[in-house]
Amino acid sequence: MYVLAVLAALICAGPFVWAAITTFKQDSDLYRRRNNPFVFNEPPTTDHVELLLNRTGFPTFAWNTLWVGTLVVLLTLLLSVPAAYCLARLDRPWAGRMGIAIFFVYLVPPTLLFLSLSRVVVALGLQDSTWSLVVIYPTITVPVSVWLLIGFLKTIPKDIEEQAMVDGYSRLGALVRVVAPLLFPGLVAVVVFAFTLTASEFIYALAFISPSAEKVISTGVPTELIRGDVFFWQSLQAATILVAVPIALVFNLFLDRFIAGFTQGAVKG
Repeated sequence: MYVLAVLAALICAGPFVWAAITTFKQDSDLYRRRNNPFVFNEPPTTDHVELLLNRTGFPTFAWNTLWVGTLVVLLTLLLSVPAAYCLARLDRPWAGRMGIAIFFVYLVPPTLLFLSLSRVVVALGLQDSTWSLVVIYPTITVPVSVWLLIGFLKTIPKDIEEQAMVDGYSRLGALVRVVAPLLFPGLVAVVVFAFTLTASEFIYALAFISPSAEKVISTGVPTELIRGDVFFWQSLQAATILVAVPIALVFNLFLDRFIAGFTQGAVKG
């Protein structure tokens, strides 16, 4: 089992290792077909990282991605937690069907929603603005977050909050002071899911934003580092590493709670 686990880990890590090595390869090393792609056949160089950081808009793209992702996560929590709580706790006969309907919204292809969402963006005057993504992305993140939190809330006994309400808390107070701490693994799962989905989304970011100063990483990096049939492979891989490493570190920091959020949320109480 350990041998299989190690082999699986090496296979999964292979593309990332190749990207990390490619980042520091010279052009003559990268494009010579007989060279081993997983070793430095010539001395490594940092020129391509310098190109990415100093001669492209990557820092601007990264900042735009960070603040858009943060706002989308906050909006997702603000909308999905009350919605999930109502559907899981208020025992309405339509709650189950409503939860399924909300999840089905997530399954609608973005291309079908593009025209209607573009009308919303135009009506709000947010064309070519990063704020358009803050408005649009919750339509993707909220439905699946509600579905996830419904499943997790069903694993938390109602007796806990009912006892808190007997002790004098309102329903909102019981939610904030008693349920929310127990819901934390599910909230972590929602935060990680919403941010990674926001950072990787491409279609809306490409369609709604044209100015380079307003672009996010998912569109800014390809448009600046792919010029016709010329691909700046090393700088592209450097962008991949610089984005993936922080997200991976945060993900691993909360890995146990993230897994708990998905696994416990799959069990009905």
